[in-house]
Amino acid sequence: MFNLDTSFSLIILVLDLFGTMAFAVTGALKAIEHKYDIVGIIILGTVTGLLGGVMRDTILGIFPPYNFSDTIHIALTTISATIIFFLYHRIKKFGNMFNIFDAIGLGVFTFTGASIAYSLFSTNIVLIVISGMMTAFGGGLLRDVFVREPPIVFTKEVYAVASFIGVILFIILVNLKLQFEFIAIAVIFVTTCIRLVSIKLGWNLPRVET
Repeated sequence: MFNLDTSFSLIILVLDLFGTMAFAVTGALKAIEHKYDIVGIIILGTVTGLLGGVMRDTILGIFPPYNFSDTIHIALTTISATIIFFLYHRIKKFGNMFNIFDAIGLGVFTFTGASIAYSLFSTNIVLIVISGMMTAFGGGLLRDVFVREPPIVFTKEVYAVASFIGVILFIILVNLKLQFEFIAIAVIFVTTCIRLVSIKLGWNLPRVET
């Protein structure tokens, strides 16, 4: 079982900040696409970057939420969104930037959500799965709702399933008692790759044709 020692906490913090930045970028890009002003861009970037973690902490009974325990997370989302605001015309030629950052955020938050739940409730597999998946797509879900678009998690390619596979891989590797760092790399890599490959190949789950 992982313990919330200094080493564990530092790794989780670094990954959590990275995932926060990645999702804040997607929120900012989506806000620009919908013609938001700079305040709206920062707010949507912050919502996207933080709210998945807030949902996770609410489920796990962590108060105040991990993302609100310091000012680093909010400062990071603000800075990330502001940078995107000023550099958008230089980077918009990279049309797949949204998908890349979204996939990276999905992978990182799948791992951090699962690992935090495991450190607190190691025998509760259902809670680990819910925590990992909620952290991974909670912010993106709210991002899409705020801009009045059908949430990606329900409509586009393999999204929630990629996170679910990542959490199951996490549980398997943890029970094999592999090194924490290796588990992090494996889960993030697999989840991110599944998402990106599904976009590239146009994989979708079955749906009702109307």
